[in-house]
Amino acid sequence: MRSKLFVVLKTVFLGLGLLVLTPSVNPTSAGKPSNPPQATAMPQSTSSAPSQNTKSADQAKPLAVWECVTSWYGEPFDGQLTATGEIYDMYAATAAHTTLPLGSVVRLVNTRNQRSTVVRINDRGPYVEGRELDVSYEVARRLGFEQRGLAKVRMELLEVPSRPSPVRHD
Repeated sequence: MRSKLFVVLKTVFLGLGLLVLTPSVNPTSAGKPSNPPQATAMPQSTSSAPSQNTKSADQAKPLAVWECVTSWYGEPFDGQLTATGEIYDMYAATAAHTTLPLGSVVRLVNTRNQRSTVVRINDRGPYVEGRELDVSYEVARRLGFEQRGLAKVRMELLEVPSRPSPVRHD
């Protein structure tokens, strides 16, 4: 019981810390209209070597970086609603996190083989002690741990969706 409470408190404080430390508007898109990327349009990278030609999400400087254990979820959830109201697609580049704002974009790097990919947070979870992230089957395949089921990944927070401006009733 005490360890579950500790994990919950740790997760809450990590989430609050991220919210405090990250700007409300992504600095790379300040002044531009916010248009969250779609899962099908997410860039994919299988190496850590950046391209010299363009500045993409694969090259963006992270707002925060940490390591965590991740698992994947697939067929039993395919077609179900996510926390964003989207239909879960196990072949999309999406992930579930308990505290990151929905719509956040993160780069994941498998610490074992250095494969990386960029995903969008569109669901809540995982609800298993010791895990901080659940990714779609496709992401697990790209990162090379679909057979193992679990992996240690480096998470690099690239973009936090801007907060909607408050509605004024005059």
